[in-house]
Amino acid sequence: MNLLTQNSKIKKTSKHFGVKLMNFGIPAYRSRVSGKVTCPFADKCIKYCYAQKGAYNYGNVHPVFEERYNATKRDDFVEVMCAEIKKKKPQFIRVHDSGDYYSNAYIDKWFEIARKNPDVKFYSYTKSIPLFEGRTLPHNYCLIYSEGSKVDDMIDPNVHRHSRIFRDKDELRISGYIDASKNDLYATKWYSPNHKIGLIFH
Repeated sequence: MNLLTQNSKIKKTSKHFGVKLMNFGIPAYRSRVSGKVTCPFADKCIKYCYAQKGAYNYGNVHPVFEERYNATKRDDFVEVMCAEIKKKKPQFIRVHDSGDYYSNAYIDKWFEIARKNPDVKFYSYTKSIPLFEGRTLPHNYCLIYSEGSKVDDMIDPNVHRHSRIFRDKDELRISGYIDASKNDLYATKWYSPNHKIGLIFH
């Protein structure tokens, strides 16, 4: 199973920074097979989710995302992902270019993967904020809370690393946000001290 790949933005970001960045995705919002929700705290974002249109809508994409989603539920997911990391040797992994953390048990698996691969840096945009309350992240893990969820009131823009959608670059910069629209690693703590991450609506 091909668990780690590169979408177009990830490829551009890799080239821009001269690093090996790969991504992992599961179905956006809900599985088309089981109907299980994969983004439990999604709200306003559902109707404009980029991962439900464009290349993500191609017929051959959905089965792959479903396979990965099923893999996350397996008892050996940690071992399988660690083997994939050993094989492909990424320096950075974006967890979820599509989908989100759907349970505490699922988060535990990713944190274990991160701890077993201390030289790899992991990051995610997430709306599953309540699931991370009281948790200590591995040192090589970075979370970006994403606005547009049912729990936006839990985001403190002055404290939390978070992302906000803007209409254009001028509005983004005037608001004091760093533009991570084209180069994804600007969203992370390793490439930007600014915890305000801006994305242009597309």
